[in-house]
Amino acid sequence: MFKLVFKQYKSKSPSPDLTEVINIDDCAVKRNDQQQSDNNVVQRLSISNVESLQTMPGIQSPKDWRSYTLTNHPGIIVIRNPFSERGRRYWIARCLRDYPRTPNIVNLNERLFDESIRSDWWKQLSLCSDGNEFQRIKSAMRWTTFGYHHNWDTKIYDEEMQSPFPEDLNSLCRLFAQALGYSEFKPEAAIVNYYPVGSTLSGHTDHSEPNKSAPLFSFSFGQTAIFLIGGRTLEEKPTAIYLQCGDVMIMSGESRLCYHAVPRIMKTQTFANSSVIDEVVDDEKIRCNFMDKDLYHDVGDPKFWEPFSSYMADSRININVRQVLNPGELKL
Repeated sequence: MFKLVFKQYKSKSPSPDLTEVINIDDCAVKRNDQQQSDNNVVQRLSISNVESLQTMPGIQSPKDWRSYTLTNHPGIIVIRNPFSERGRRYWIARCLRDYPRTPNIVNLNERLFDESIRSDWWKQLSLCSDGNEFQRIKSAMRWTTFGYHHNWDTKIYDEEMQSPFPEDLNSLCRLFAQALGYSEFKPEAAIVNYYPVGSTLSGHTDHSEPNKSAPLFSFSFGQTAIFLIGGRTLEEKPTAIYLQCGDVMIMSGESRLCYHAVPRIMKTQTFANSSVIDEVVDDEKIRCNFMDKDLYHDVGDPKFWEPFSSYMADSRININVRQVLNPGELKL
């Protein structure tokens, strides 16, 4: 059933019927007949400890977050775009400009791309003036890993295969973890996926981590994805849900080891770069959260933001963060 539904939503001809894809905004405002018969598949989640949370630049106050659960998939939580416009821009810029740099690992093949591109992809893309070569370099970037690097061949982590985990992303993950009651969560491995419109991610489970009980945090930016969440086997029919720009999804509890996939990326978002962002910036708060102060300021400048906006016009970025070690462990 999982593969059948994946194939259905992946189809380019004929175009798939999207009426069963869950739009959380629609579910939150109005319950259509199908959702009523499914016993309200989306329910509002209240976050109880918001008063004690210290937020960070680019993030709305937790008391204003719109958080939801899927009642037929226990452990799935979706927070609808808790980011400000400047916040979204900051994380997009980090994912494009900084995270694909050495010593982080990228998917770019050494036979097809020289060291300068593999070590600083965004810089070389920005310097490229040939249209065909630009498109080749742009579309080739599909993932980068840092913290503990996932070995795609052996499917295991290695203590010797690590690069530093960014402190600003650590702060971001801990904020959401604390808000949801996962105060012991430690961000130790990240995969950033780059999806051109039309690309997919096949059904799989995330089971390589020794710690399989800690939640998995997923941050979406750019164009909209259809996300499938199924059960522990491929025989179970998955639920399809839209993940939009700025959405945060948490896979915890029962859902942590369930099959999931992205069969379709849809161009639904517009990225403006014509105006300066009018937002008060607290430099001290930026410093306390280990963020790049200059970058946080610069993304409000239309000229600086333009190449990032252009990239996101037909792409989606997903930051996927997980804890690797079991509680009390210091290494593999």
